[in-house]
Amino acid sequence: MHVFFSAGEPSGDQHAAHLVQALRSRVPNARFSGFGGVHLEQAGAEVLYPLTDMAVMGIAAVLPLLRKFYQIAHMGRRFLEEQRPDAVVLVDFPGFNWHIAKYAKQLGIPVYYYCPPQLWAWAGWRIKKVRQYVDCVLSVLPFEAEWYRKQGVRVEYVGHPFFDEVAEKQLDEAFCRTLRASSPQLIGFLPGSRQSEVTGNFPAMLEVARQIHRDHPQVRFPVACYKESQLDYCVAEMKKYDNSLPLDFHVGRTSEIIATMDCCLMVSGSVSLEVLARGKPAVVMYRSTPLNYLLCQALVYVKYMSLPNLMVNRAMWPEFLYVSNIQKHAARMHAVLDRWLRHPLEMQAIARDTEALRRETVETGGVAQAADTVLKLLGQEPSERIAA
Repeated sequence: MHVFFSAGEPSGDQHAAHLVQALRSRVPNARFSGFGGVHLEQAGAEVLYPLTDMAVMGIAAVLPLLRKFYQIAHMGRRFLEEQRPDAVVLVDFPGFNWHIAKYAKQLGIPVYYYCPPQLWAWAGWRIKKVRQYVDCVLSVLPFEAEWYRKQGVRVEYVGHPFFDEVAEKQLDEAFCRTLRASSPQLIGFLPGSRQSEVTGNFPAMLEVARQIHRDHPQVRFPVACYKESQLDYCVAEMKKYDNSLPLDFHVGRTSEIIATMDCCLMVSGSVSLEVLARGKPAVVMYRSTPLNYLLCQALVYVKYMSLPNLMVNRAMWPEFLYVSNIQKHAARMHAVLDRWLRHPLEMQAIARDTEALRRETVETGGVAQAADTVLKLLGQEPSERIAA
């Protein structure tokens, strides 16, 4: 069995890697290849190109990379023609993955979309591409599966892989204790995994930290950086802004930081599901470009940008979408965090709401279910079942 993956986001790379591991545990001699990042490669897949290095958001960021994306897609087409894998599994990243889906479909290779694009949230006309190029959607959210089903798309609900990843994560307890002992109050900063997210949002985080530090000098701010280059950027920005701020920078410690914090200031993204799974209150932010903001006003159908708020259909976590005027919006975020620090009962109420949603929605087993679904779609049986 040969399965080709295409994952362009850092989180999608992780999800793809876990699915590869689950499939290999069922079919040990299976082959895996495709586009992804370090996690997919570490899981034993042959990575043709590190697509996660090109993870960007918005038209303005994508335009300069179009030629490169085309070259990579053409590389994928040649590989599919020559190797003829049994299936293509796409993971999010729809702008690029539509091309891979189209090429696979032209070659008669079945296409499965794992962690599918959020068409229910914006630009729903793209459902035509799903009907045309995708044989089955492996949906990770119950309401998402129902939406796809109503659109006439074959869909299997498998559960979100993030919840498995959180449950399986072994926290460094010594690090958590050290973090907890560093200050009586901790606000975790989660500036995102894409470079464009970090550069767009971290300046506002610095301004929030400055205002909180002015009013609550006992608070420290651990910063969860996805990779070393982002840590270097954040440290350099802090030195230019105010080197006296009590920020602590860490790479590869996102789970420990979330688990240990009193609350988080986070850039909207899939990390919101880990914040939910760990039952932490959060303030959600996202800085958009003017063009993307205008497009969102025209194309987005939902009221909220974070998945937990979408799940409860209300602003359980305060959200701040902004384009410019960092001072103004940082002051608004500061006002919420300041109120939580001054009135702990209010923060505890948000924590209780978050915990209630966690109990209602967080369930493990999604990766195993996705692996079993892929095998079922391919008419395969795990080796141990064949042996039995």
